[in-house]
Amino acid sequence: MAARKAAAVAALSGGTLVGLYAFSELREHKEKQARVQAAEQVKMAFQDELPSRAAQISALRTTDEFDVLVVGGGATGSGCALDAVTRNLKTALVERDDFSSGTSSRSTKLIHGGVRYLQKAIMKLDYEQYMMVKEALHERANLLEVAPHLSAPLPIMLPVYKWWQFPYYWLGIKMYDLVAGAQCLKTSYVLSKAKALELFPMLKKDRLVGAIVYYDGQHNDARMNLAIALTAARYGAAIANYTEVLHLLKRADPESGAVRVCGAHCRDVVTGQEFDVRAKCVINATGPFTDALRKMDDQKIPNICQPSAGVHIVIPGYYSPDNMGLLDPATSDGRVIFFLPWEKVTIAGTTDTPTDITAHPAPSEEDINFILKEVRNYLSPDVEVRRGDVLAAWSGIRPLVTDPNSKDTQSICRNHVVSISPSGLVTIAGGKWTTYRSMAEETLDAVVKSHGLRAGPCRTVGLMLEGAKDWTPTLYIRLVQDYGLEVEVAKHLASTYGGRALEVAKVSHVTGKRWPIVGQRLVSEFPYIESEVQYAMREYACTAVDVIARRTRLGFLNVQAAEEALPRIVDIMAKELGWSTQKRIDELAAAKHFLYNEMGYKARSEQLTNTEITLPPAEVNRYKNRFHKFDKENKGFITTVDVQRVLQSISVQIDENTLHEILNEVDLNKNGQVELAEFLQLMSAVKKGQVSDNRLAMLMKTAEQSLDQREPVSVDRSGGGV
Repeated sequence: MAARKAAAVAALSGGTLVGLYAFSELREHKEKQARVQAAEQVKMAFQDELPSRAAQISALRTTDEFDVLVVGGGATGSGCALDAVTRNLKTALVERDDFSSGTSSRSTKLIHGGVRYLQKAIMKLDYEQYMMVKEALHERANLLEVAPHLSAPLPIMLPVYKWWQFPYYWLGIKMYDLVAGAQCLKTSYVLSKAKALELFPMLKKDRLVGAIVYYDGQHNDARMNLAIALTAARYGAAIANYTEVLHLLKRADPESGAVRVCGAHCRDVVTGQEFDVRAKCVINATGPFTDALRKMDDQKIPNICQPSAGVHIVIPGYYSPDNMGLLDPATSDGRVIFFLPWEKVTIAGTTDTPTDITAHPAPSEEDINFILKEVRNYLSPDVEVRRGDVLAAWSGIRPLVTDPNSKDTQSICRNHVVSISPSGLVTIAGGKWTTYRSMAEETLDAVVKSHGLRAGPCRTVGLMLEGAKDWTPTLYIRLVQDYGLEVEVAKHLASTYGGRALEVAKVSHVTGKRWPIVGQRLVSEFPYIESEVQYAMREYACTAVDVIARRTRLGFLNVQAAEEALPRIVDIMAKELGWSTQKRIDELAAAKHFLYNEMGYKARSEQLTNTEITLPPAEVNRYKNRFHKFDKENKGFITTVDVQRVLQSISVQIDENTLHEILNEVDLNKNGQVELAEFLQLMSAVKKGQVSDNRLAMLMKTAEQSLDQREPVSVDRSGGGV
């Protein structure tokens, strides 16, 4: 039955695609010509020095009237601002939080057309879905071209465990290549079982018959979003984060008498000052909050967005090869799971469940465990997938366009809608990260037509984004040779800032070491350096969360490492921005709250809190003996003083602040000490795999081994006797 279905789909889809192929190639040729022409037409003034945030706020307040005001600083909103300003429209953009603080920074990090959407298009002969995939593949190629430092092709393996699936999957992937046409990144190919295991040794061997590898794009989503916004600013757009729209401004049209939207009343969240921003047209690009802004225009208007939560987890890089992703096309509940290398860790996700709209979505333990369960299904039994290996987790809210005939969010198409209200508010809703540029183009075309603005054609195809101009694949070598940066740090700076990496290197401090000469790391295991915090403020970072989440990606990679870096980040920002002592305390608390609630630290810590002690008696006694080597007075608890005393006896030095952090991870009731019961809970959680790489557990084990080696040899073992 399944084999017949595969053959039928092959026959049906083959005829459909051959008919579309010639059209695809013709369109590719025209698009290539348009790309060259558009890039040449952008001859606007380009600012080498970014205006300060204060200057941007001043421009918003003092400009008599903008042509376009974009509300929302995600990928779509920033794309609209860039499209508008490069059409010679006077452009403003406001974002109530930080650029890319919402969904745009919480994606799967893929730039893709959507393999499963193509499957639906073929199975249902749905031309609209086909064109959506076609558009996304075109945008994938453009994004890889205009931001080569932030994006790259990524091979993704689709393992096959049943022979009849081979022609079915192979046909689907080949169709994906065909639809991409001349913009196919690399041709897909088939692997034998042996070759698949050679490239992806962690893969489950049982019943594996082979694999198919295809290519999609991968990027640093938050940095890509920021690059779009900064490029708009360099072309003259007035953009400001932490600027909230309190209500829309309206006035009666002098000719028709109709009430029209003519701007927004805004508040600078940083200073509390309020002001009006007047514009001929207001664009609503607020993602999941689309309906909230629409209701500022008309309270009675029905909702058009149905939010869906997508959770991702981060686990150590050794779970996947350095340059090969994995696709699980059919999980136990019909979803798709990606398993991808990114920034030297492994991302697994995503879920797809209906959710409430919130500015601070949090990953649930249920979703984290679902992803871990699916990952276990595809990895070798030799690889123990532990809950404690989850380094970070996040939830992003997708602003899906509601389909009234849909029963669940999985079947809702990620296509977009551009709508214009009777009062002239233009809303762009839905869509995908990959298609942000074409969505912005369609939106601005509608704006120009509906509001009678004088503007040129779209010029963003082929328009290089922030940092792309002077980037080369060997730029990192220059950073090493000219500035004395570590190779890993230099590669990171080049791939994060592109040609602007030289500016970051110039403000880097001397380390005082023989090597590296400059570039003090924020935490030892990641290549982020202190000068990036200074540079982040030039890129409009206003809070410590901006730095750990979006200027660097430390909060998304490892929540504990991010927490360790926070005090130094806050110190650097405080010095630059003149923060008071109380402001420093508030920033540190806010950043820790972000890590705890939104980046999975809460779910991670609850693994220890909710663990029952299920150790066998022999292990309980062994861990009690270990604990009492630190608790010499049999108090029933240990403090930093106890740990420091033992460490000094074995000539190990750890500073007091670090010791406090280590004990605080295990101090469940937060009374400044670790009790025996808490220690036994910890060891039970470690044994179950719910907690891994705990510093106190490792420290006490190592210290015990050192103490045992130094104990006097007993008489009977030394050959003595009575």
